[in-house]
Amino acid sequence: MSFPRDFIWGVAAASYQIEGAIGEDGRGTSVWDMFCKQPGKIKGADRADVGPDHYHRWREDVDLMAKLGIQAYRLSIAWPRVLPDGIGKPNVKGLAFYDKLVDGLLENGIDPWITLFHWDYPYELFLKGGWLHPDSSDWFAEYTRVVVEKLSDRVKYWMTLNEPQCFIHFGHQTGSNAPGLKLNFPEVLTAGHNVLLAHGKAVQIIRTYAKTPPQVGAALVGIISVPAMDTPQDIDAARQATFAIMEKNLWNNTWWADPMIRGEYPADGLKIFGSLMPKVLADDMEMIRQPMDFYGVNIYTADKVKAGEEGWQTLVPEPGSARTAMDWTIVPESLYWGPKFLYERYGLPIVIAENGMANLDWIGVDGKVHDPQRIDYLNRYLKEYQRAISDGVSARAYFQWSILDNFEWVEGFSKRFGLVYVDYVNGRRIQKDSATWYKKCIVTNGKNLNVDL
Repeated sequence: MSFPRDFIWGVAAASYQIEGAIGEDGRGTSVWDMFCKQPGKIKGADRADVGPDHYHRWREDVDLMAKLGIQAYRLSIAWPRVLPDGIGKPNVKGLAFYDKLVDGLLENGIDPWITLFHWDYPYELFLKGGWLHPDSSDWFAEYTRVVVEKLSDRVKYWMTLNEPQCFIHFGHQTGSNAPGLKLNFPEVLTAGHNVLLAHGKAVQIIRTYAKTPPQVGAALVGIISVPAMDTPQDIDAARQATFAIMEKNLWNNTWWADPMIRGEYPADGLKIFGSLMPKVLADDMEMIRQPMDFYGVNIYTADKVKAGEEGWQTLVPEPGSARTAMDWTIVPESLYWGPKFLYERYGLPIVIAENGMANLDWIGVDGKVHDPQRIDYLNRYLKEYQRAISDGVSARAYFQWSILDNFEWVEGFSKRFGLVYVDYVNGRRIQKDSATWYKKCIVTNGKNLNVDL
């Protein structure tokens, strides 16, 4: 059994995590630059100033992708590299970098999938109020138009935002991520609403100005629950848990996806948030709800739930449960139930925009990097994704996170997600065993799953 004939196999990365070249060639400052300078925010006081140095070594990285048979590369654009002040005059050198990168990818038969925002918000706009400012969605639309007009003659695939749950919940409510704010909940809701408006306006801009007929989506966190047992009761409980809002935070699926796709906020969230809601103008939901071509979702783990007399119960992981280096439980069936539930609710083809694992990788005595745990992880998860497709889920693509070891946000360089090992001292790249395995997976269109592990 293999994946659909036209299935797309890709890898993903984010601008701030791999580019380096902070402040070089006219790049403006981002909120993550600001955050990283604050004592105690990043493990080991690490900074992304250089990191994998993709800005200077992109040709080498594209060559690596080509040798692995990668069909698509999900990259993000650094907003402050393109518009140093967030709005206004574009940075010619910044646009030229992405122009060359797109050309290099296409010359090697790799389709670029562009994510417009992967957390590196311009610091100059943050000083004006950031996502709380009523003009913030227009700022994002202006930036989107600059990128679309430059690259859309060659780029077909677009994602507006990466994981708004993360940069709003952790960046604006808990303060653990950049920009490090701990806002009152009404302000969190306001920021979230402006982000949704930004998404809608960006989709409109893409569809209006794209020179190549576009395919558009977003990349949302997949906050998935799976059934403890494959009984109708537990399956229904897992479905309900996946789409429920039960607390005053925006760490959920429906507060983001329902407006984008259904044009309305979910009723359970409105009930809980009540009078804390910001003013929603009459045409806001119409603006947010724009035609989407796929549902992009990042899935790494899941909760297990079982049905009970008073609803569902989330199970505590058993002692000694398999975990990644991020301390996330390994739940392969999340790539079955997640796509299944999301496809049932929203009816859009599924794109796994991120999936992978942080591992404790190092260079062995033979000079190679052996990562059998990652191969096992990917094998297990991809088999579940394959099962979802076999059971009727429409799915277009899979993007492994990540092509390179990189700056893992507040974890600094302590966590390695890459198929390719990066020596942060000299920048050397070493293909891990998992990269070789993934190449076989692409060549066989998934037929090699469970073979030669």
